[in-house]
Amino acid sequence: MINITLKDGSVINVEPNTSIADVAKGISMGLYRNCCSALVNGEVRDLRDELTGDCSLELLTFDSEDGKKTFWHTASHILAQAVLRLFPEAKLAIGPAIDNGFYYDFDVEKPFSSEDLAKIESEMKKIVKEGIPVERFMASADEAKEIMKDQPYKLELIEEHASKGEQISFYKQGDFTDLCAGPHLMTTAPVKAFKLTSATGAYWRGDSSKKMLCRVYGTAFPKAAELQARLEQMEEAKKRDHNKLGRELELFTTVDYIGQGLPIMLPKGAKIIQTLQRWVEDEEASRGWQLTKTPYMAKRDLYRISGHWDHYRDGMFIMGDPDDETKECYALRPMTCPFQYQAYLNRARSYRDLPLRYDETSTLFRNEDSGEMHGLIRVRQFTISEGHLMCTPEQLEQEFKNCLELAIYMLKTLGLYEDVSYRFSQWDPNDTEKYIGTPEQWDEAQGVMERILNHLEIPYKVGVGEAAFYGPKLDIQIRNVYGKEDTLITIQIDQMLAEKFGMVYTDRDGQKKNPYIIHRTSIGCYERTLALLIEKYAGAFPTWIAPVQVKILSIADRHLDHAYEVKKALEKKGVRVEIDDRNEKIGYKIREAQLEKVPYMLVIGDKEAEENAVSVRSRRDGDKGSMKVDEFVAAIVEEIENKIR
Repeated sequence: MINITLKDGSVINVEPNTSIADVAKGISMGLYRNCCSALVNGEVRDLRDELTGDCSLELLTFDSEDGKKTFWHTASHILAQAVLRLFPEAKLAIGPAIDNGFYYDFDVEKPFSSEDLAKIESEMKKIVKEGIPVERFMASADEAKEIMKDQPYKLELIEEHASKGEQISFYKQGDFTDLCAGPHLMTTAPVKAFKLTSATGAYWRGDSSKKMLCRVYGTAFPKAAELQARLEQMEEAKKRDHNKLGRELELFTTVDYIGQGLPIMLPKGAKIIQTLQRWVEDEEASRGWQLTKTPYMAKRDLYRISGHWDHYRDGMFIMGDPDDETKECYALRPMTCPFQYQAYLNRARSYRDLPLRYDETSTLFRNEDSGEMHGLIRVRQFTISEGHLMCTPEQLEQEFKNCLELAIYMLKTLGLYEDVSYRFSQWDPNDTEKYIGTPEQWDEAQGVMERILNHLEIPYKVGVGEAAFYGPKLDIQIRNVYGKEDTLITIQIDQMLAEKFGMVYTDRDGQKKNPYIIHRTSIGCYERTLALLIEKYAGAFPTWIAPVQVKILSIADRHLDHAYEVKKALEKKGVRVEIDDRNEKIGYKIREAQLEKVPYMLVIGDKEAEENAVSVRSRRDGDKGSMKVDEFVAAIVEEIENKIR
């Protein structure tokens, strides 16, 4: 018998080679029916897997993140099966679960229309109603090629698996078979409520040089009420989408002949970023960070030393022939670290110089795949609050804590703190070619970081394979309105690049030693932060961030002299203010200002002009009545200085 430790700490005994599904049945048939997959010793496993030795076991329902992924993955296969029933000539690409549902990519003669999606949904309902058992089997490379002989995209994937000598995993449900690692539900029956939400174009493997496929997105739930709640949430997300709101509020725009992922910041958007940047730089300076300014490009020689040339070259914009060693070749910088190290190397260092903190408002360039870019969330040119800190081993934990406290302060002030989660991003020891350093160095760096995170009681998840190529990191994650997760802020521990660049300090014992390096951002990428703020506040920014903080609305031309005096008084205190002096009715002007989501509107008529006052309308509190000009100026200045949300 083998011992199975359940989530609640209880232990059950089962025969060796008992499937996880049978274990679930033995506990409760109700639990089995709700089960999607399982965690065995922390690893996501299929319910069909057999248990061969003592282990921990957590049965996952739709309420868990990994359970949802399993449920949605099966829904993607139901989608693909329905498409092949209706469009037998369709070629299958990939169909994964994503953060808020699933998609499947198809090579079809023409993209699916809304009418096509309705037909596909009807066919999916039939497949669910049939309750088709989902079976798994393994095949050799030759067998796999025979099974998928009419599916060119699957054959390409099979070739990659075959080159590694791997057995190929398949899942079969009735007349549909797909190349897939799983896990999957036991049958199609639980996928009772679903909706295909859109059909868009997507390049095969996100490569614009490859064929454009038709990507069908969907979401699915065990119950209709849950689906309805999700669809309502998606409607709200559309209203908050920064791509839509950012253009409507004239914060940014894009131009096809400039290029994808290269947004133009309009005056209002640029003002928000300038406000954030000045705040960040001042706050960092108050915490002992020293500002640097480094070049936007460098010769490939620099990137060879850092390792970016070998590990990140495909993500860089290169000027010149990268393979011609007889001529100089330059690349735009994808990150600032190798440049800031030159400031450290400018003179000899001792332990007395450490910790040494360099920061920079860095413009960076990354050659993102076209399929990955989205509004301001992921772009090819962006600006980031970047910093690099050199310290001794004894200083490492306190300095890491200081970096984290800075990031948390920024998040709390912006109102984003409640929305983030933490990921401890580690290397993948099964894919060592992605990284520099030895396993011993990685074990040491990750061990140091794990001790720090546990000591600081950071509630993190582990992301294997998510580390930078030179070291582990704490990623502060956040989701956009559609539920897609991105990294907002990172804090990384690096003990490898100092050695590569010859960065040393003389310690108390007279010995030359390599410093530890902490790579960190404090607010992350300004463009991504702006996108998240647009969505968080639906464009109604807190007053201190708002590009226009006050709109003065004159009732008639005779009130303009007083309006401009009020404007002057506000501008003298640094308040961003505009006057609407158009010959329009006051109700129209108020509605226009409301659509622009301005925090305060000051209406000026005869009474206000006579009494040196303003009639205050707050976006949040409505009509606040009449206030003396000095009184309003003092109140808004206090709100801005205290960064009240």
